[in-house]
Amino acid sequence: MAASSVVTTSRQVTRSLKRQAVTLASATTAGWGAFGANVALGGALLKFGIVPRTTDGLIGILVAPFLHANLDHLVANTVPFLLFGWLVMLRDRRHFAVVTLLAMLGSGLLSWTLGAPNSIHIGASGVVFGYFGFLLLAGWYARSAGSIAISLLVGVLWGGTVLGVLPGTPGISWQGHLGGFIGGVLAARRYRTAR
Repeated sequence: MAASSVVTTSRQVTRSLKRQAVTLASATTAGWGAFGANVALGGALLKFGIVPRTTDGLIGILVAPFLHANLDHLVANTVPFLLFGWLVMLRDRRHFAVVTLLAMLGSGLLSWTLGAPNSIHIGASGVVFGYFGFLLLAGWYARSAGSIAISLLVGVLWGGTVLGVLPGTPGISWQGHLGGFIGGVLAARRYRTAR
């Protein structure tokens, strides 16, 4: 490979990594900014979460991923959001917005439909489960070496995460996790390679 080709490839990789970092940093800043605003307002923003089967609760489908109950909740979602979000972009940066949107919609709609009455569903964990579902199944649908490698990595290292889609822990929105996971799987299917 010629030296100029190596330099061009290196610049392309650097530009790509910068774009990925800016995208993830922007989304993370929005979540942390919403948390700061909510704290400053004494928790008043939490009412904009997903309230099952109410008209007012529908706005939460788009807002809830940016709202968190406390700092522990925010940190617990930020770390996997950054990791899985980066892996989604590593597979193909152009898919990030679609995967995120389908995860949000899946998580929000299932929480709104199946959530307990008078509950409020908040947090980015549905989006995280969407990324997880996408990454886990992208190798199956895309049938490319890179996608298969990422799917295997995610399955081996974080396969137990899939148990989070099951009912169990009080106060945890398994509906949001399951809906996000389904949204991620649908996104993986959308980008399938014809057999």
